[in-house]
Amino acid sequence: MTTLVIFCLIGACGIGAQWIAWRWKIPAIVVMLAVGVLIGPTTGILQPQVVFGDLLEPLIATAVALILFEGGLTLHFARLADAETAVRRLVIIGGPLVWGLATLCGHYIGGLSWASAAVLGGILIVTGPTVIIPLLRQASLKRRPAEILRWEAIVNDPVGALAAVLAFELTIVAYSAHSLSTTLGHMALGIVLSIGIGYLGAWLLILALRKGHIPEYLKVPVMIVAVLIIYTLPNSLLHESGLLAVTVMGMVLGNSSVASLDEIRRFKENITVLLVSAVFILLAADVDLATLTSLGWREIVFVLMVLFVVRPLAVFLSLIGTGLPLSEKLIVGWIGPRGVVAVAIAGLFGNRLVELGVEDAAILPPLAFAIVAVTVVFHGFSLEPLSRHFNLKSTGTKGLLIVGANPFSRRLAETIQSIGRPVMIADRNWKRIRAVRGHDIPCYFGEILSEEAELDIEMNQFDSVVALTDNDDYNALVCVNYGPEFGRHRVFQFAPSRGDIGDSAHKAPETLGGYYFGNNLDYDTAIEHINTGWCLRLTRLSKEYTFDDYRRDNPEARVISAYSEDGSVRVMTRDTRFEADSDETLLALVPDDTSEDKARHRAARRGEKPPASTDNPQADT
Repeated sequence: MTTLVIFCLIGACGIGAQWIAWRWKIPAIVVMLAVGVLIGPTTGILQPQVVFGDLLEPLIATAVALILFEGGLTLHFARLADAETAVRRLVIIGGPLVWGLATLCGHYIGGLSWASAAVLGGILIVTGPTVIIPLLRQASLKRRPAEILRWEAIVNDPVGALAAVLAFELTIVAYSAHSLSTTLGHMALGIVLSIGIGYLGAWLLILALRKGHIPEYLKVPVMIVAVLIIYTLPNSLLHESGLLAVTVMGMVLGNSSVASLDEIRRFKENITVLLVSAVFILLAADVDLATLTSLGWREIVFVLMVLFVVRPLAVFLSLIGTGLPLSEKLIVGWIGPRGVVAVAIAGLFGNRLVELGVEDAAILPPLAFAIVAVTVVFHGFSLEPLSRHFNLKSTGTKGLLIVGANPFSRRLAETIQSIGRPVMIADRNWKRIRAVRGHDIPCYFGEILSEEAELDIEMNQFDSVVALTDNDDYNALVCVNYGPEFGRHRVFQFAPSRGDIGDSAHKAPETLGGYYFGNNLDYDTAIEHINTGWCLRLTRLSKEYTFDDYRRDNPEARVISAYSEDGSVRVMTRDTRFEADSDETLLALVPDDTSEDKARHRAARRGEKPPASTDNPQADT
């Protein structure tokens, strides 16, 4: 195969694995590892060492640097809040504990030399963000344990790499005539310079962006090149210190108030998904199954000790006195999958230790891959059920975030609540929000587009947003803001009010905001209907009472959505032909017909003579 075909194969397999995982609701990393092993050592279709040669290591290193930088961009200090103490303890106390415990287990249980055990112990500090972040996205964990795992994974990535570097440098001292003080001084200087270079790079970028020295179309390219430069410079002084530099750079930049940072972050997220997919396919395809299957019982016991003892014990000791509930300590102590960085660093230092004369270091790469594979599978499949068992899942059923408090939105919230779905109404007007607070509806008073709202509201309990204010432009702005987070197909708004439409040539494009729903329902029409007695009603369809029957009985109904037994929701928009199935429940805005009106509709449907009209209200049943 040509190199171009191989690049296409890696991309197709990586993104295809991500799509299959999303479709089947299983951990994406597990699928990517399986696909990589299938097309690599199993069938021999992809042989990364043959295809890329000496370029494989720098390609993976570059990808990891970009992934860590993007991870740093997502670390907002304001979001840390009540998780700050736990994260600090896990980095300062938990990291060294994992290193020490893993080194002892590696030597006494795994049978490794002290040099190999110390290097591997440092590597195992790493809980890869390439694995944790996709798992958190899929599991919908509550904010505090999710932030603890996210911060620990991103911050400990360079910390673990530097611990492995320290163990490697000490091994050089033991196997050569290097001075210990010189080696430690060299490493301390490398760490300080890495932090300084990362901070300086971020500061220069912030300054250039604020002063308009970089045009919009060059912002992302400049940032990518800057990350590569900041990663490369410290590495020339100290191995893998560039990971620390790019993490610091991302954190400083992510906590700044630079304009258009959100757009840059979203673009970087897309790149990261592609890079994670490609790197896992390459690493899995590069595994030597013969070496992996040659691992003995001591190595297997060591892997199990890392999984069931080292990580949980280190976390529990680190979190003593933090005030975290036992359930959160258990979930954080159990979830610690290793990722790309662990395998890449193990391969790098394993080869260099062998060159120094540490013969058993050749087992480090397959041992690290075994730990990655086992932790990814165990933690990937157990996170969601455990979070549900410990009541740490944000919500079992995804709900609806409603922006705008008014009579229509209140009735919509009440109706959706009645079928067991979470709902929240947000509004920045106190009088409007006060009018719905007494109806047992969760409310948020404040600007939904502000950073405070993002911190105060558990957004992962919702899968859709509907903007129902009387301001069409604001509705569109809400949908534009939340479209990238929830998906363009999951944000909805009122259609423009009839008095505001005017000449179609002067209207804002419909693609600017969310989808219009309910047969182009607008604010004025919705409020007018509610004020004249219309209501939001749920109607269960069946084989005996089909959607066509419903349409004939309710010719004026504005169908909003349909709910299936499996929990899926379909919203009626102008862009889709809406046909409901017999097992769905319709939500519609309908006139509050009398029983006489309903009888007349039923008679018309059956072809019978409608009943005589009566003015006696007691005739209603």
